[in-house]
Amino acid sequence: MAGERAVGLVRELRGAAGGNLPPFRVEWFSRYKKSLATYMRSVGGEEGLDLTQDIKPPKSLYIEVRCLRDYGELEIDDGTTVLLKKNSQHFLPRWKCEQLIRQGVLEHILS
Repeated sequence: MAGERAVGLVRELRGAAGGNLPPFRVEWFSRYKKSLATYMRSVGGEEGLDLTQDIKPPKSLYIEVRCLRDYGELEIDDGTTVLLKKNSQHFLPRWKCEQLIRQGVLEHILS
């Protein structure tokens, strides 16, 4: 996740600086990594929201999806449930849909 990417960035910077990255920069990246991870967990519910996932930030945290097969109930962060039935369409939090899209349960409807 973001922590791994931040560690990779520190390594790249050390290499670019000939391995002599000042300790205050290493400390800054370490604190940044922890702060970013804490924030992403607080925004995205149980699974977190990976802000480093997309090259371009999403225009909205919600997306329109169509259910490709019967799935059953899906609980949203606020405690409401949505019934995912074949061919039903919903406007749901992006992070809640991503895994279901990969599993072939939902498809993202692009306007």
